[in-house]
Amino acid sequence: MSFFESLQSKIIAQETIEIKRKSLEGKKIVFTNGCFDILHPGHVSYLAQARDLGDLLWIGVNSDESVRRLKGESRPINSCEDRMMVLAALSSVDFVSSFPEDTPLEILKKVRPSIHSKGGDYQIETLPEYKILKEMGADIQILPFVSGKSTTKILEKAKSPS
Repeated sequence: MSFFESLQSKIIAQETIEIKRKSLEGKKIVFTNGCFDILHPGHVSYLAQARDLGDLLWIGVNSDESVRRLKGESRPINSCEDRMMVLAALSSVDFVSSFPEDTPLEILKKVRPSIHSKGGDYQIETLPEYKILKEMGADIQILPFVSGKSTTKILEKAKSPS
């Protein structure tokens, strides 16, 4: 299998998530989600820490339409397909799937993780997915935020004259 084919095998389509999930019985799945528009060291650090919480890491990536609703018309910078390919290339990432909603409620019902991880800029009780995660018995972990590392800061720096 070529490197490219191995990356493609990490990208799981919506319609096959439950099939893939069933093949992983007994594994401690860690799930996280986000836009991951411009990958930066904060993302890489966060994803490596998330992966260390379980047996494998599955990422839900907001669709292009979802990113536009959440971040504005000028976003995403990179297409959903490109964002998933870049994430799949990280050694800490086992599976990547996109989702069209603004929150990961529906994809969480399919993946059914043991652990749901979010960055330090979130609070457990205010997560839209809090209730569904508690109902399925998933643990919620808030990982440290990497200060000064964000897509917004990168875009601001790109716009400002040097």
